[in-house]
Amino acid sequence: MGAADDMSPVKSASRLDDNIDDVNGERARSPMSEETLDALFHGKLRFLQSRSGYRLSLDALLLAHFVSVQPKETVVDLGTGNGVIPLILASLHSQVSITGIEFQPAMAERAERNVKLNGLERKVQIRRGDVRAIDTVAPPESFDGVVCNPPFRKPSSGRISPNDEKRVARHEIQGDLGDFLAAATFLLRLKGRMALIYSARRAVDLLSSMRLARVEPKRLRMVHSFADVDASLVLVEGIKGGRSGIEVLPPLIIYRRDKGYSAEVAAQIAGERLISQCASR
Repeated sequence: MGAADDMSPVKSASRLDDNIDDVNGERARSPMSEETLDALFHGKLRFLQSRSGYRLSLDALLLAHFVSVQPKETVVDLGTGNGVIPLILASLHSQVSITGIEFQPAMAERAERNVKLNGLERKVQIRRGDVRAIDTVAPPESFDGVVCNPPFRKPSSGRISPNDEKRVARHEIQGDLGDFLAAATFLLRLKGRMALIYSARRAVDLLSSMRLARVEPKRLRMVHSFADVDASLVLVEGIKGGRSGIEVLPPLIIYRRDKGYSAEVAAQIAGERLISQCASR
């Protein structure tokens, strides 16, 4: 559930509050005053999130659009946060079973409430657990797919947020990249897929670490805030036990100069591209 912090080159790209639907015409308050009740996809998907802590970022939506999901597969989201990625995947793929694993108790509890809020209890389950002790959370080789938006800042780098949710989401405090990859290798069946979004500056670290974890990178897409600036994020999908050889996809551009989001990202935020992809599979 890593997200760019306020000093990141993807600062504005990672803020979705202005693009999240208000519930009943205004930003509704949940029964807990420190939370907000928000919606995506024209109200189709509702979710609670902390008013001052970790909030949905564009990273999660880009990852949800990138991951390959086939009918009847089981998928796990490592570091699920508020559970939004499992909710997105479950709402758009009718025959999948999704598990979200979250270490922070308050966020795991909120994710469970979000599942109930959307009536997805039969398709999504939330487990509280530590990726560094994944064998206590789920059996080995029990999933077809893994999605992960891990923290990508070293514990001593950048500005450290005083908020626990933000600090753990952004910095490698409760697990680093190697921990998340080891957990994925443990959980994935042979030839299972793992999709991640990560800092483009650490792309070499990501690719080499994936190979060491026996998850061979197979698809890669660089993410640019604008077409004429360097990539800030990278999307990668790998296969456990896969052969070498990677497909480099066209870059994903988030913004058009003075014209808001690119057509592709605007469609993703509205849920349109996901729905179209799901219908074609």
